[in-house]
Amino acid sequence: MKVLLICAGGMSTSILMKKLKTYAKEQEMDFDVIAKGLGDYVDVFTEYDVLLLGPQVSYKCNDIRNITQKPVAVIPQLDYALGKADNIFKLISEVMAQ
Repeated sequence: MKVLLICAGGMSTSILMKKLKTYAKEQEMDFDVIAKGLGDYVDVFTEYDVLLLGPQVSYKCNDIRNITQKPVAVIPQLDYALGKADNIFKLISEVMAQ
């Protein structure tokens, strides 16, 4: 599974990316994740299965969904802030099942 994290500048998600990678490794999951800012995701989104938005860019969710035609979700603020990887993986599963 390949996940693209989208945030305001692509930098605030670095800690979250590490936590997601660690969790995936512990669960023996095939998983890849990168982070891009709003201005850069358009160049790479076709390579990813799911697009997750940081809470600070939640207002762009519908636009990104329409542009990409990919599964898109906003990471809940608390899960984002605390890096709750288990909850974020549940969100990924829910979004992919839609």
